Amino acid sequence: MNFFSFRFLTFIVSVFILTIAILLSPNVRMFTTPRTLLSRLLPLGNRPAPTATPPHNNEVPPITSKSDNSHSKTNTSPAPANMSTTSRTPVYFLSHGGPNIMYEKDHPVFPKLQEIGREITQRVKPKAVVVFSAHWQAKPNAIEINTFEDTELIYDFYGFPSHYYEETYPNKGSFPIAQHVIELLTKHDIQVSGTRRGLDHGVWASFKVAFDPLTNPLQVPVIQVSLFATESPTQHLALGRAVSALRSEGICLIMSGMAVHNLRDMRFGFDDVQPYAKSFDEALREAVEGEGDRDEKMIALLKRKDARGAHPSFEHLLPVHVGVGAAAGDAGKRLWTLVEGPFSWAQYRWGELP
Repeated sequence: MNFFSFRFLTFIVSVFILTIAILLSPNVRMFTTPRTLLSRLLPLGNRPAPTATPPHNNEVPPITSKSDNSHSKTNTSPAPANMSTTSRTPVYFLSHGGPNIMYEKDHPVFPKLQEIGREITQRVKPKAVVVFSAHWQAKPNAIEINTFEDTELIYDFYGFPSHYYEETYPNKGSFPIAQHVIELLTKHDIQVSGTRRGLDHGVWASFKVAFDPLTNPLQVPVIQVSLFATESPTQHLALGRAVSALRSEGICLIMSGMAVHNLRDMRFGFDDVQPYAKSFDEALREAVEGEGDRDEKMIALLKRKDARGAHPSFEHLLPVHVGVGAAAGDAGKRLWTLVEGPFSWAQYRWGELP
């Protein structure tokens, strides 16, 4: 080997060593992690799913859904590292009433909601709350999730005094947790997409009572998930089963609806306890607390003769089905009830307290 060949070989080796050093340097932003580097080197079809980034401004998060016939995976972030616990959080169903519940401190349900709220903040101590409300039905075969951290409240009610529409409720969402929920639903073959949507009054009005910002603040993320836009009990039982795993990660699942809900009869002035309200309230308790095939009992509720009296439409009942699915066999318990005219204020919990 002559002198020039040796110098050229030395130069090539030096360049190679310098290149490797640059690639492995933590200060080089384009190659911040081995995974990022690997994704640049793998063929397109074999690359790992990219990690989603939090949305900014009004940008819609880059989320895709999985259809029944698709084998694609959602673009999701991994669950936060601190999402783990040895015990399962309870599941709750709250009969939320109308927005006026915020002001009716003399109503019997007011202190009961406060009691449940203190139970959640002081005993359950969740890392986050995932909530399902009767007032958000997305699509017949798809679920939607709010993936944004900062949203406005939704004043989805009419004819109330102006100060109702000036109410506030401090809350924060969580993009990583929302993405984690999307991943769980996708694994259970439930079509799902992220969106920007504030809390509706089925959540924030009752939460202002249960989790008063001054006396019992809920200082954890609140992520709202829709129902299906159907009256299918089996769909909503499956929805609950799909998110049940969140309970082992320190996340509390809260369902918001009404045990009996007939606004039509209220508008007609039926103030006395209605026969269907009392009978259906008791049938619901038996289905939730009873032994045996609880799913079948929950499905049978919708076929009862008094079902359409208790619920002219089933959206306020179906959150109970989500709760039963999420309970994963844990015993259900009616914490309290009050049958009032064409309504029932029953409150439920599945699972044991810590």
